[in-house]
Parts: sequence; structure tokens; C-alpha cells
Amino acid sequence: MARNIHINGAKELAQALALLPANIERNIMRGALRAGAKVIEADAKANVPVQDGDLKQSLRVSTNRKKGEVSASVKAGNKKAWYYHFVEFGTQPHDITATKAKYLRFIAKDGTSVKTKQVHHMGAIEKPFMRPALDKKNAEAIIKAGDYIRSRLEKEGMPVPAQLSVSEE
Repeated sequence: MARNIHINGAKELAQALALLPANIERNIMRGALRAGAKVIEADAKANVPVQDGDLKQSLRVSTNRKKGEVSASVKAGNKKAWYYHFVEFGTQPHDITATKAKYLRFIAKDGTSVKTKQVHHMGAIEKPFMRPALDKKNAEAIIKAGDYIRSRLEKEGMPVPAQLSVSEE
């Protein structure tokens, strides 16, 4: 579902930022992008399906600077929650075959230990939590980033433009 988002006041904010030295501008943008990404992260954490909490705990915001461009992203997954994409996108039915070991071993519902060379997995239903967070909170994230920039400009003694507003078509 494609939507157009109009950000009112972004031009004035960008012009005010451009008056600052490049290193300060980058630091302010890094903080602004992190503030906006935190909004998305909070919503994703609120909607992630929780079984043992590892996936929820793996959600984090990271920032990066490459060739002078600053970016922020919300990431999921780590060593414990390596399966994050299976939750978000689901899986198709498939067979699991023992390759490195002689057998697959698991505990059945009745508590008995079962060994087998192959099992059929029925697949997993998708339970998206990242994309819905972005879709639902993108306008709030933009406003939060703008508020951060405005507060930092004020701290630097710069004239502060009006607050951003976001409209969607």
C-alpha cells in the first residue's frame, strides 16, 4: 500500500542545520534519527510475539555513518534470537533432515525422547511486528526526530523553526 507523506517544516529545519559545522550537524542528525527509530523500536517491542523474551530483547536501534551520510535502523535478532525472520515472514511446510548428526532428537508432548532422521515441519504462520511498527509509527518517528533537532538547535543558540507536521495521502 503506497502512501505519500508530506512533511511540513522540513525545509526550514534542514536550512537551520546547514548553518552548523558538518561534525555538529552529523551528531545532531545521528541523535535525531536514533530518536525517531526508538519510536519504531518501542512499537515493534510492544507487538513482537513473546515466547521466552529473547526476540523482544534482541530488538535494538543502531546508527551508522558512511561517506558522510548518517542512518539509523531498527534491528532484530542475535545469537539467541536468530529466528527473527521466521516470525516476521513465516515459513512454508518443509522437511528437516539430520545432516551433521545421526539423528534429530526432541522431547514429545508425553515427555518421551524421540530420535528420528527426518521430520516434516508444518510451517509457521507469519506474525509481523517490524513492518507494522514502521507503517503505524512513521509519522510519529518523523516528528520525534524533528523535535530532537529543534531542541539541539536551541541548545546551540540557533533560531528554532516551527515544529514539523506530517500529513499522509
